[in-house]
Amino acid sequence: MQPLAEPVTQLIDAFCKLPGIGPKTATRLAYFLLRSDEAVALNLASALETLKARTVFCRECHNIADSDPCPICSNPQRDHSLICVVEEPLDVQAVERTREYNGVYHVLHGAISPVEGVGPEQLKIGELLQRIQRGQAPGSAPDDGIPRAPVAELLLATNPNLEGEATAMYIARLTKPLGVRVTRLARGLPMGGDLEYADEVTLGRALAGRSEM
Repeated sequence: MQPLAEPVTQLIDAFCKLPGIGPKTATRLAYFLLRSDEAVALNLASALETLKARTVFCRECHNIADSDPCPICSNPQRDHSLICVVEEPLDVQAVERTREYNGVYHVLHGAISPVEGVGPEQLKIGELLQRIQRGQAPGSAPDDGIPRAPVAELLLATNPNLEGEATAMYIARLTKPLGVRVTRLARGLPMGGDLEYADEVTLGRALAGRSEM
């Protein structure tokens, strides 16, 4: 069988390194770019270069941004006494879409998972503790354009799975001695869902978290 041209093989190998992309999908993507207009490939290459050249991780919240500090951390209109802790940058976008939250964020970049070899030291938990301590002494904080206030509440918005729960419990255990109120996202029934299709855990938490009307 005739071997593939070396540039095609290199592109397929590069696509295979992306999460969720197997050899077949990588091959389809490579051939799509080969058959498409040259501008498609050039735009993709330009977007990748721009991604690496113009994106940074905010030194305060560790979210992906195009400036450091990010627009949320540098915004004096946000409530800097309330920090929402999430696993990934995409979780920030999910919370922001609700338009119900006006605090700031802290991105862990993962969750504790012994099976996958991810421990607390691989996450931004140490940075979170340092951030809380800086907020408790705003007079000694650096003048770096980031408004700071004593942290009154830590909202743990990690995913409702085993890894997310373990991460939330670990952070709660570390931060409660610092005098910070620690809360967890409420979990219950989704809008438009039928009660008969709810699993026992979801329904039980909905009952426990019931509110007065």
